[in-house]
Amino acid sequence: MAVFAMPGVQASGYHFGTQSVSAQSTANSSAAEASDASTLFYNPAGLTKLDGHEVSASINFVAPSVKYSEANAIYNGGTEVTTSSRSGKITQDIVFAPHLYGAYKVNEDITAGLGVYVPFGSETEYDRDSALRYNLNKTELTSIAVEPVLAYKLNEKHSIAVGAIAQHSSAGLRKYADWGASARPNIDTNGLGILDGHAEVKGKDWGFGYHLAWMWDINENTRVGINYRSHIKHNLKGNADWTADGVVAKQIYAQTIGQTIENGGTGYVPHEKASLKITTPESLSVHGLHRISSKWNVFGDVTWTRHSRFNRAELKFENPKRTLSGQQSNQTVILPNWRNTYKVALGASYQVNDPLQVRFGVAYDQSPVRKAQERLVTMPDSNRIWYSVGAKYNLNKKHAFNIAYSHIHIQNANAIVSGQPSNAAVTTVDSNVSSFARYKSRANILGLQYNYKF
Repeated sequence: MAVFAMPGVQASGYHFGTQSVSAQSTANSSAAEASDASTLFYNPAGLTKLDGHEVSASINFVAPSVKYSEANAIYNGGTEVTTSSRSGKITQDIVFAPHLYGAYKVNEDITAGLGVYVPFGSETEYDRDSALRYNLNKTELTSIAVEPVLAYKLNEKHSIAVGAIAQHSSAGLRKYADWGASARPNIDTNGLGILDGHAEVKGKDWGFGYHLAWMWDINENTRVGINYRSHIKHNLKGNADWTADGVVAKQIYAQTIGQTIENGGTGYVPHEKASLKITTPESLSVHGLHRISSKWNVFGDVTWTRHSRFNRAELKFENPKRTLSGQQSNQTVILPNWRNTYKVALGASYQVNDPLQVRFGVAYDQSPVRKAQERLVTMPDSNRIWYSVGAKYNLNKKHAFNIAYSHIHIQNANAIVSGQPSNAAVTTVDSNVSSFARYKSRANILGLQYNYKF
């Protein structure tokens, strides 16, 4: 079975990519700017730089496009997986994510903040008769984080902050299984194998972490900062519902396939508990701001992410199942072998006149996937470049608006998946097919933000 995490078309790995429209307009290079309450996400020490109480609300409209072609899959016995679907689009046309931040100035030195934002979120779906149905058919993930923060101004040059992160994730997937172990690779009128079935798996969990930040005003024109977000462990618990789809599978499911092993079946019962353990990675960023003149600011950010945290994922079922080897197993193990990554971003802002500021930026976002043989069809991730533009308009002293547009160019990629487990000692619940596909991906993001000072 595939893991819950989704292919992120906004940022490398499975991050959503942007949690502030003012930051998005500079390709997320402006963490040291601390221009509004959304600095809570990128560097909460910047809350001490705000003039007073403030609320920042934003929404991102994302148009992702992940298309696959030339898909092919082969059973370990050498027989090709028969199908009528070898290409298609696996993302929705439009998805959106809201973010909300608040800052409350307790006194001259202490600022309290609260953020509610979307760190991860995506949905992908292949055709039900896709050649890749045994690797993946549908995945969905929604994560919402709630973060209270306390920022403290040490002196005129230095500020620090600490935050507590409570992250709720709900996820699901649909995955097909070949219960005939490729002995009868015939297809029925629906384009599925006559012994095909599938599982709908859903789970949810709360995970907890922390957030540390520091900001230093070197002089009146230059500022630097460091931001650290901890890893968060999740044990997603839910249910797996198995359904027979092929014409032969439907006839024999109730008597054999859908019974537990103790009752003479293969263990793919109609309804059972399931769980998945994953760890979202920690990140460390170093960023800076320099005021060239009264009109020009330049920004820079380098972010390191420990994506190697995602080196193993285990999906466990309540009931053991008879595997292709003849042995029993209640788990599927994924070994992605991800690497740690860097993201480098540069941006600038120009004050056109008193109310209007234009902003722009570019960023290179490295993929945690090293090569095609390690790319999962669940996450056809690849290196990407952000191109962002935007503007900020101050309606008056209390009300301000931001708008941003980003185009994300994603490098074309291939996925070559081996059906043989990388560790022969691991017995897994899987149809063990080898597959290949080509991927073309891109994304466009429109962001709108409203800031209110009181």
